Amino acid sequence: MGFSLSKLFGTKTSKEQLQSGDTIEAIIEDVENRPFGISLNNVLFAGLNELGGYFFFQTVIVGQLHVKSKDGALLLFKGENFELELNSDMPEFESEGSDIKGRNVTKIDFQIEETDIQKLENAKLSNILIKVKKQDILFTKYNVSDEEE
Repeated sequence: MGFSLSKLFGTKTSKEQLQSGDTIEAIIEDVENRPFGISLNNVLFAGLNELGGYFFFQTVIVGQLHVKSKDGALLLFKGENFELELNSDMPEFESEGSDIKGRNVTKIDFQIEETDIQKLENAKLSNILIKVKKQDILFTKYNVSDEEE
């Protein structure tokens, strides 16, 4: 039996979800990668990458976020005795539409120092906040249940 996110968030559905028909559960099922965090209307997929000695925390937000930025974004991690703030690598990025109505894909890379990577990997995160334009999207850390593994 699968893990149901509706148990966490109740059965309330936003008007936007009703219009698009898209849900967090549908996004998680459709995307092969394991989510890093979830919000009410978006799923955060993320991972570390290195290129030429520079380290990046790459994010892909799938869901209702639709943004075009020329000023970059900020990523804030909060957890047990842990806080980390990262700035986006590039100031300009834009959400792309997907084949599913109401679903967008937003790719943002954030600069991270090598010394912060180990701290982030060992941190017990409680939430992740992305600030872009005038939008703050709060994600809770996605934990896989034993039934899903």
